[in-house]
Amino acid sequence: MTWLARIFSVLTLLALLGAAGALIWLRPAPPPRPDIALTGQIDRILIEKSARRLTVFREGQAVKTYRIALGFAPEGDKQRQGDGRTPEGLFRIDRRNAASAYHLSLGLNYPQADDIARARAGGYDPGGDIFLHGQPNVLPAQSLLRHDWTAGCIALGNAEIAELWAATPLGTEVEIRP
Repeated sequence: MTWLARIFSVLTLLALLGAAGALIWLRPAPPPRPDIALTGQIDRILIEKSARRLTVFREGQAVKTYRIALGFAPEGDKQRQGDGRTPEGLFRIDRRNAASAYHLSLGLNYPQADDIARARAGGYDPGGDIFLHGQPNVLPAQSLLRHDWTAGCIALGNAEIAELWAATPLGTEVEIRP
């Protein structure tokens, strides 16, 4: 009987060790750390509006995350000029502006054809000039507006946009989720 109990104990211990090993082996990769400098080129940006988070990717792997501010009325997809909403969907970086009224800016290809058609049918302006940018140039360099304050753009700190600017080529995919 003790021999059977020992075998059972050993088998139970091996099963537990195997399960623990599987959990350790299969655990997800740790999230990107915001305190590590972004180096090299990126190929995708994911913006999660509800989390106020921007994550950059290289070859499918998350590289770094940033905290962001959005338009002054961030709930929902942008509909028209002046609504204070940040658009949702898939976009591309289509322009760079080093002489922006905000510290650096990366432009999105918004509005797109469906936005223009919807606005035309409704008789209003869909808006435009949606950018990822830093803080207003009229503020001291280290200032950071933490609330949602833009007219629909995505705002970062000046050091963060400088880092993103250096790593983001034209054509980079940008997905903006609710």
